[in-house]
Amino acid sequence: MTQLSSSTEVPQLTKLKVEPHPHHHGDSTHTHGVIDPEIASSASGIWAVKLSLVGLLSTAIVQAAVFWLSGSVALLADMIHNVGDAMTAVPLGVAFLISRRKPTPRFSYGFARLEDLAGVIIVAIVLLSAIITTYESVERFYHPQPLHHLGALAIAGFVGFIGNETVAVFRVRVGRKINSAALIADGYHAMADGLVSLAVLLSAVGASLGYSWVDPVIGLAIAAVLLKIVWESGQTILNRLLDGVEPEVLDSLHHAISHVSEIKAIAARGDSRIANLRARWLGHRLHVEMDIMLAPNLSLQETQEITNTVDKQLKSHVPYIGSTVVRAVPDTGDRRDKQEK
Repeated sequence: MTQLSSSTEVPQLTKLKVEPHPHHHGDSTHTHGVIDPEIASSASGIWAVKLSLVGLLSTAIVQAAVFWLSGSVALLADMIHNVGDAMTAVPLGVAFLISRRKPTPRFSYGFARLEDLAGVIIVAIVLLSAIITTYESVERFYHPQPLHHLGALAIAGFVGFIGNETVAVFRVRVGRKINSAALIADGYHAMADGLVSLAVLLSAVGASLGYSWVDPVIGLAIAAVLLKIVWESGQTILNRLLDGVEPEVLDSLHHAISHVSEIKAIAARGDSRIANLRARWLGHRLHVEMDIMLAPNLSLQETQEITNTVDKQLKSHVPYIGSTVVRAVPDTGDRRDKQEK
């Protein structure tokens, strides 16, 4: 059975009608070890990630110096949390480095999967950090230690708050400028992180009042936040390693196809169906393939026009698509007949 694919280069044909549409972006959640593809597909988004990396690492360095002076496990936990946020940019850097390498006969899909493996390493580091923080916090319950340089500790907590809030405002502004729901969501997450940093101030206040247990309690609370990050991010990365795709992504693909007027018209007559729609992530790029079941009496030119237009619509609606394979398959009606029976 002959199949036409949009990936085949053909002469320019008559343009099909594409209905105007508004672009809607779904809600995004912050995930350590994974850069949202919506952000990674934008130059402004990448720029925001890089500057956020500098801001959060600078904040963590200040906190590390004060931790060495004060010995606060709450500050240690918050410093690790901020480093974890900054490390989110590492997979993006890995993606840029490996994107220069061309596919080989052995690795015909390229090396983008290394981006996901970098995410696994980051999640493992955050998990190890959470375990160390939990251990140190529990140790402080049994072997309390006085905190030193309480003024510096309070300032370090405030620095963490200011650092996260600055990054948050920056991400939200850039996100609104480029209409990126993912970057805006990352900004609001950073705002919440600022409140976590502010909790270090409570540790300094508790120590000044003679309540030595406040510091390990806050350390355990932040360790719980780190474990929550590990759980959520681990699920996301495992899902991608197993070629899982979020339902809203598939909805976006169907939404894109629905804007091809010819597909709508043919579907209304019952002469076309979308079948075998498959998608998977390779790094921050989505690779898609599908079959369009078309009436067998369509001409070769009509069929190729439809597959080309579907391909263009997919790429215009979903900017982080890496490649598409759209096949036109003659629909003999056998499958429909079986369903009716």
